[in-house]
Amino acid sequence: MSAVNETLIRDVVAEVLSRLGGSTTSPAKPSPAPATAPKADTGGCGVKKASAAPALRGKFGVFATADEACEAAQEAFLQLKSKGIAARRKIEEIVKTLAEKNAETWGKIEFEETKIGRLDHKIAKLQIIKLVPGVDWLRPDARSGDHGITLEEYTPFGVVGAITPSTHSIPTLSGNIVNICAAGNSVVFNAHPSAARCAALAVRAYNEAIYRETSIENIACIIEKPSLDSFNALCKNENTRLLLVTGGPMVVKAAMQTGKRAICAGPGNPPVFVDDTCCLTRAARAIISGAAFDNNLLCIGEKQVFVLDQVADKLMQKLSENGAVKLNSGQVEKLTKAAFTFKEGQGGGCAHASTNKDYIGKDPAVLAQAAGVNIPTSTQLLFGETDATHPFVQEEQMMPMLPIVRVKTVEEGIERSLQSEHNYKHTAIIHSHDVENITTMARALDTTLFVKNGPSAAGLGLGGEGYLSFSIATPTGEGITNPRTFTRVRRCVMVDNLRIY
Repeated sequence: MSAVNETLIRDVVAEVLSRLGGSTTSPAKPSPAPATAPKADTGGCGVKKASAAPALRGKFGVFATADEACEAAQEAFLQLKSKGIAARRKIEEIVKTLAEKNAETWGKIEFEETKIGRLDHKIAKLQIIKLVPGVDWLRPDARSGDHGITLEEYTPFGVVGAITPSTHSIPTLSGNIVNICAAGNSVVFNAHPSAARCAALAVRAYNEAIYRETSIENIACIIEKPSLDSFNALCKNENTRLLLVTGGPMVVKAAMQTGKRAICAGPGNPPVFVDDTCCLTRAARAIISGAAFDNNLLCIGEKQVFVLDQVADKLMQKLSENGAVKLNSGQVEKLTKAAFTFKEGQGGGCAHASTNKDYIGKDPAVLAQAAGVNIPTSTQLLFGETDATHPFVQEEQMMPMLPIVRVKTVEEGIERSLQSEHNYKHTAIIHSHDVENITTMARALDTTLFVKNGPSAAGLGLGGEGYLSFSIATPTGEGITNPRTFTRVRRCVMVDNLRIY
């Protein structure tokens, strides 16, 4: 295995913390947990710091170092291997049951710690973990012919090292545990520092229940205080056989340079194109539903809209009628100055803009205050007209503010969508009843998710057909992760026998 590039890793940490609202020098301190939250000695995000109870470190999956966690996870992998498919099913059942049962409590704890997004949507994301595919996703493939029979099966790697974001900390690790353990692996998490305590709470609760039901210890481990060093050590550890990484281009690049196989969920900046053939009421409702969900923290969420000029005013009217509030040009300008920072001497050019972390995932009311406008408390989303080079169009801004850009032709709308997506090949959305327009855009953008006439979440089976995952591996090509993503394919061949016809 090639060594991890230390300088690159430090750049990664700085980028990830900047993108997701953390700080490389002084991570945000979590607020006290609700009264129903477990205290520190049970792995919760209570008033006491986790370090106040060192005796619990190393129990039920929470470890001080990556090496300790990887060693424990390797042993857990061997235990799971010996107990077979039934144990995998039990783990899947436990995680899905606990996620739903504790959705309200854990959602509150995560919201208090990260201070981004919407509480009701934090809760909802845990209630839908039951939609993540499990053991039944793994079906052997067989070939039978004149010269015998061949069986191909999906088998585990061993220990998976996973990097999780602050935007969906407990939901991401919960879905990952279902997928990874259903495939027969164990997992070690290096959570985002801004959401590490709530992640540890969930990991400890899962391990307690799994140990009680299966006698398997530490099937899902987590590093108590994640850092640059712990990320580095996790990647280097000889027990780590596979990496699952969520983040921007730098973190993806770092994972790929470890010499280990990496499943990478990179950035997204999903465009929406609206033509003159669609139902504008349906389009407006879908756009609001997707862009407003958890204050637009989802990487698949609608980030910018390109609309044919002849229907632009009607679309904006429909947005206003369905719970969104339009900002005028002056208000958009004020919000832009607050929501983005620009390199000194570079003016307001979008190429030099970076998102102000203080506004990531905040409520529309917070953004409206920065724009100098009062809005109804029921407002789900802000929107305003911009040009195609505006920072709100070009940056993955993760705020409930949607830029609307007029285009003159379908060709221009698709071209603008392609440019603003930055070749991430992540997600794109179209509202159209014209099959030619839909097909042309689908081929041009070539994204992992392409949603037609619905909200972005439909691409994850929420309002559309399909299955759920919070890890979308676009840079490395696996797509929506599922249990098969975390397996090796092994072939067993019997020559001239076992064929029964």
